[in-house]
Amino acid sequence: MHAHRHDDGAVTLEAPPTDAELLARLRARDPAAERQFYERHVDRIYRLIHRMCGRPELAQEWTQDTFLRAFNRLDQFRGDSALGSWLHAIAVSVTLNGLRTHKRREAFAAPLEEATTVAANGAEHSDPDLKTRLKAAIAALPEGTRRVFVMHDVEGFTHEEISDALGCAIGTSKSQLFRAREKLRNALAAFAPTAAFRLGKESA
Repeated sequence: MHAHRHDDGAVTLEAPPTDAELLARLRARDPAAERQFYERHVDRIYRLIHRMCGRPELAQEWTQDTFLRAFNRLDQFRGDSALGSWLHAIAVSVTLNGLRTHKRREAFAAPLEEATTVAANGAEHSDPDLKTRLKAAIAALPEGTRRVFVMHDVEGFTHEEISDALGCAIGTSKSQLFRAREKLRNALAAFAPTAAFRLGKESA
């Protein structure tokens, strides 16, 4: 909510603009609307890209690229999905294109203290070796399954949102998530049965 002061000194609260209102102003190249749009979505876009690439400096660069591409492609937005979902799809595309230009090992060589994964949500006081193993297991997932796992289990996207962002069927998103959890469960089973059990319980 934004405060607006009237000439008589009274202050009223203004509701934030809807996506439709913001879109109209964005298409008119309103700098204030561009700033509002950026501030509304930047944190989640950065988190999504960082989860996918594992490197803060790349995530910052590709977050900026995502918004620049979005601002340049506003005329292509047809309203078939939410404005936020459209932006997420651009972020995924920018990230995947960026990763293709980096060797896989380099793209996931972030220091462990900087790379954030689902381990942080699992248990703050868990065995650090388990966190290390989990980070490595997630990084080793095939690209498609890792993408869906990060978006669903780490970022909290629904399968419908993932379908919109990635342009895939909801069933494909669900099957990719199942495969990701299965691979992680297998990777962690011998090392940490409790973690494997937790993943198995989540996928039930």
